[in-house]
Amino acid sequence: MSDAVNDLPEATGRRLEELEHGLFTSDLSVNEFLLVKEAGFHPVGFVMGSSIYHTGIQTRKWSQSQELTKLTEAMYNARELAMTRMEEEAAALGADGVVGVRLDVNYYEWGKDAAEFIAVGTAVKAEDGVSRRNKLGKPFTSDLSGQDFWTLAQTGYAPQGLVMGTCVYHIAHRGLGQALSTTGQNVELPNFTQALYEARELAMTRMQDESARLGATGIVGVRLEEKSHQWGSHTIEFLAIGTAVTRGDEAVTLPTPTTIISLDN
Repeated sequence: MSDAVNDLPEATGRRLEELEHGLFTSDLSVNEFLLVKEAGFHPVGFVMGSSIYHTGIQTRKWSQSQELTKLTEAMYNARELAMTRMEEEAAALGADGVVGVRLDVNYYEWGKDAAEFIAVGTAVKAEDGVSRRNKLGKPFTSDLSGQDFWTLAQTGYAPQGLVMGTCVYHIAHRGLGQALSTTGQNVELPNFTQALYEARELAMTRMQDESARLGATGIVGVRLEEKSHQWGSHTIEFLAIGTAVTRGDEAVTLPTPTTIISLDN
């Protein structure tokens, strides 16, 4: 087993060793399993990473919109730790990448200011024996479904990594005078507009910065998620996430729509 596994639980070693002897596990559906095989990969094991992270306290002004940088850093670092441990498991299996990655956040009663960040997916290896790892020498990661992964392969693009950007932002409360001045009117609320706009832009920019470090030519499947977690309605995390991809040099022939539909069903 690879030396890449350094801070994983002891039980992980035994589980991965069993997977190295031919058995594989996967959370792919049967259809997704087929399409990943059609794309030239075979699953080698279900991999995961976890981090229980304590978020610090950051003061905020009731009437001021601002990024809460301490919370932003905590949410980003916790996900990175979970992702890194998932990648370590994949590397230990000799995988080229991880498909169908899911990132979840769980809260427990015994830790009000702590959350568990989990990354899970199916590690895959190219069947032709040619490495498909990214430019950093790590297994690629992707949150694309098996169907989308197959379609991406048909276009000549290859995933490089699951990239993300986050921003935790405090949205200023409106004073009584502001609220009364707009009662019964159709009018834009510029303070709210600007705050939400800026927070999303920061998350998107940070996601693109991650993509640039991987030498990607684009990001597919981009999602913008918003969650208040346990901070209250005026503090929101904006998470931008997608799969960074690069274009291969070989010419490709795109499948017909009917082919895609028949395989998907």
